[in-house]
Formats: sequence, structure tokens, C-alpha cells
Amino acid sequence: MPKAHKSRSGSMQVWPRVRSKRVYPRIQRFTESKEAKLQGFAAYKVGMTHVIVTDMKKTSPTHGEDVFIPVTILECPPARIAGVRFYKKNPISKSIQPSLDILAKADKELSRKIDTPKKESSKLASVKAEDFEDLKILLETHPGMTGIGKKKPELFEVCVGGSKEERLNFVKENLGKDISVKDVFKEGQIIDTHAISKGKGFQGPVKRFGVKVRHHKSEKTKRGPGCIAGGWSAQGQTMYRVAHAGQMGYHTRIDYNKQILKMSDDPKEINVSGGYSRYGNVKNTYLMMKGSIIGPAKRIIRLENPIRPNKKMEQVPAAIQYISITSKQGK
Repeated sequence: MPKAHKSRSGSMQVWPRVRSKRVYPRIQRFTESKEAKLQGFAAYKVGMTHVIVTDMKKTSPTHGEDVFIPVTILECPPARIAGVRFYKKNPISKSIQPSLDILAKADKELSRKIDTPKKESSKLASVKAEDFEDLKILLETHPGMTGIGKKKPELFEVCVGGSKEERLNFVKENLGKDISVKDVFKEGQIIDTHAISKGKGFQGPVKRFGVKVRHHKSEKTKRGPGCIAGGWSAQGQTMYRVAHAGQMGYHTRIDYNKQILKMSDDPKEINVSGGYSRYGNVKNTYLMMKGSIIGPAKRIIRLENPIRPNKKMEQVPAAIQYISITSKQGK
């Protein structure tokens, strides 16, 4: 019989499969915008439920009918603009490098994260648009406003849209103030989500890559990748492409083009009886995202405007008919 073809085990797109350095990801690229506002935000994953939505897509075979959609709830407490980081072009390397950090008057929670200055800096008033090449906001989260039992905030960079003058004015007006997710996104919008996936520890090649378990009379091992002689090890070492055991999960990943079905300040609309498993009840503004989101409950999710938006997706608010708030505890 002919040998059955099987594609390679494990995608090389997500190599190397190593643990993330921290619990929240770094966004290396933001989309450009002409509007002077934040290009990203942060949320905490609550859990999943389901809704009944009237399908309004004209080309859909279920147009006008009520359809079942699984959704993920993200809690979005307000975030604080804790500071600003200015960038200048290095005359030698021609690269853009950070040149100046200006922090607002620090609150008690930020001192848990970094060494905060005792006095508020007055350098921002003297900064002009020609003094820098780029700037980014230092955004501080408020996990203490949620029920996840955490006080230490996250601190990361977020880009601002608009011209250099508009970005500078935005920073001067909002430094030290809280920003809501409603000031950044809107219902029906398509966004990208960045997160750290659920960690599964050290796993073998069968679970990690899906290689086939060999015959019970095979030599040495049954759950290994098989013969790797020749091209896999002819150069004196085993190639990294061979499906071997190692770290699985807790990787930095991104989901493209996730739609915001609903955004509201009333958490009673989605709080299930008994609370969400391993999370509890939502207390702040929430986002209802279509489909699943990377990561376990309580994990921080970074949100940004889409890098490669799907033009076929209709960015309109969904006609939600029913939201399931029954207990998710299996009772």
C-alpha cells in the first residue's frame, strides 16, 4: 500500500516555543492613526458565555435569523496615563532611541511596580514638537478595581495617533488622568488581542506536536519522533525542527480581527449567577468579544487597533437578543 502523507508536526510560524518573559506581552508595532487618542488599551479576561444574535450580514446564509454565538467577557477598569517617553534619532545608528521619561505625580499603587520620584516633574511644559522624533504613553492599569486579588499594576507603552503637535497636546492635557476603554474603542469595532497563552509546562512530542505513537514493538521508545538519521542529524547535531519534548504553553500570541459585540458600564447584564469560574463578578466596564480569547481567566489582555483589518467584516453593533447568565459552575 502507498505510504500515507502527513504534514510536518508543529508549525514553524510559532517557533521558538519558549516561555514568555512576563505575564503581559509587548506590542512591537501599532497602527498609524490621524485621530489624537490612544491606540491600545488593557483588559482582564473574565470567562466565556453565549448570546443569541440576529445575523444582519447580507451575504450570510442565515441572514435575518437568530444564531448562537460564543463570546468572551473582558473587564476593562480605567487605565491611568502615568507618564510619557520621548524618542530621538541617534545620529550614528540612525535608529530611534528613548531620550526622556516624564512621570506624573505617582500614586500609591505605581510604587509597587517601579521606583517613583518624590516630586512631580515640570519638564513637560518646556517640551516642543521639534525636540523629539516620537513619543509613547506609559499606561498604568488598575487591577485593584477588579476582583482578581491583585494590587501591583502593569506598566507598558502605548502609541498615540495624530501629528506630533496633537500627540504632545494630548499628553499635556491627560497626564496623570484616567482613560476609559470607551475613549479608545467603540461597539462593533474590529481589534487585535495580544496575550500570553495558558501554560502547560514540559510536555512530550505526542502532546506538544501531535506525532503518532509508534508500534508497541518499536525500539527504544514509542512516543518519540522516530528515525531522525540523515538530514535531521547529519551535520553533527539534531536540527531544531525535529519534534522533541519541551515547553508547551505560556507563549506570546496574537489574535487578529476580533469583533467587539457589546460594550457597557452595567456589569449586571453579563454577571452569571454564582460568578464566573475562577474569576467572580465583573465590577467595571466590560467588552463582549466574539469567539474565544487567548489565555486563562484573570490574565491581562492587551488590545490594539487592527494591524491587518479584514475589510469583509462589518463593523456594526450586533443585534443581541439574549445573553446567557446561567451558572457556569456545572450546578
